[in-house]
Amino acid sequence: MEGLTINQAAETTGWSPRMLRYIESAGLIGPARNASGYRLYGAAELQRLRTLRELLGEFDCGLSDIAFAERLRSDSELSAAVERWFEERPTRPEGVDSSDWLRWEQVKHERLLALTEKPRLTETPA
Repeated sequence: MEGLTINQAAETTGWSPRMLRYIESAGLIGPARNASGYRLYGAAELQRLRTLRELLGEFDCGLSDIAFAERLRSDSELSAAVERWFEERPTRPEGVDSSDWLRWEQVKHERLLALTEKPRLTETPA
């Protein structure tokens, strides 16, 4: 099988080897492998990398945006969840007065954030 190694492909395309691995892990390209397991970038992969760069520039988006779009295409459960999120309209929780709704949401978010924070070590007086 003919192709460029990851370092040759990086030099040719301007992407770093690390970025080429990331692009592959995101499912945006799939280079072949030789018998030893090394990636081989052929003409098709080089074209995909060139057009990917053009796509990112044309629409001012990042690789993570394109990777997420690929996930939406390939994961029907995620796609459905995102669609539901877009279609849902916010509703005031039962038992919360409309004048208290903003404060109620703020408190809820603060509690959730506090749960995700790592405990901080504090110095104890000697």
